[in-house]
Amino acid sequence: MKILDKGNIISIGELKLMSENMFGDLVKAVVDIEKEIIIVDAELHADQERLLLENGSRQENLWGINLYPDDFQDEDFIEFDSMINLRPSWGNRSRGVDDENIQKKIIKIVSEIVN
Repeated sequence: MKILDKGNIISIGELKLMSENMFGDLVKAVVDIEKEIIIVDAELHADQERLLLENGSRQENLWGINLYPDDFQDEDFIEFDSMINLRPSWGNRSRGVDDENIQKKIIKIVSEIVN
């Protein structure tokens, strides 16, 4: 697993290699919208979430996404889909990210860290 931030960005080429080694076309990632960090390169969002929680992130700021390197700079690049997003008690009733403001934060963070 690799934790990324604005000072430690990742290239689309590196993401493509990760996707080929893992699932073929996607890279799982978890975004901390408060710390503005992303963790990539794991089989499960839950593993990434656990590592971020162990490093001081707060649950309510963590959102699971999938990145599709072949769709870079396209609207299909980021998929808001993860079991860790299912939080009915916090108002998120799907595996997606229901709040458009949170989606915008995630898109902004990803765009600053992936190039």
